[in-house]
Amino acid sequence: MPGTNAHDDAVYPPATGEIGLRRKELAPAIHDAFEAFSRAVFRAGALPEKTKQLIAVAVAHTTQCPYCIAGHSQLARRKGASDEEIMEAIWVAAEMRAGGAYAHSTVALHTLGIPAQADGGGPSDHRAPGARPSDDRAPGARR
Repeated sequence: MPGTNAHDDAVYPPATGEIGLRRKELAPAIHDAFEAFSRAVFRAGALPEKTKQLIAVAVAHTTQCPYCIAGHSQLARRKGASDEEIMEAIWVAAEMRAGGAYAHSTVALHTLGIPAQADGGGPSDHRAPGARPSDDRAPGARR
């Protein structure tokens, strides 16, 4: 049976203290700058720390980084996020990832030469869902 977390699998070696020290030894100034940047980004500001960690959980799933998924899931919980909030953030990431593939079908459809429908809808239609063709007239334009 595979390990109990992503770090147990041979594909993803454990992120040990020794690895962290070696990273710092190889590029100390950049390492310190990154650490300072990270602390500044996740400090409470216009967004509370919990919200920032939930965003990080979602982004980690989108970038598919197992180290980030584990770390930010733990940090989100530590900042007060419930398991339900963490899972909902993951579902947001899943929808955004799927939505990207869906939206990029426009590129494939244009490449294949599939024209827009006569009513203005179809693959090349860039209006918001539910918008009528007349909704994209310039403000003040006559109808």
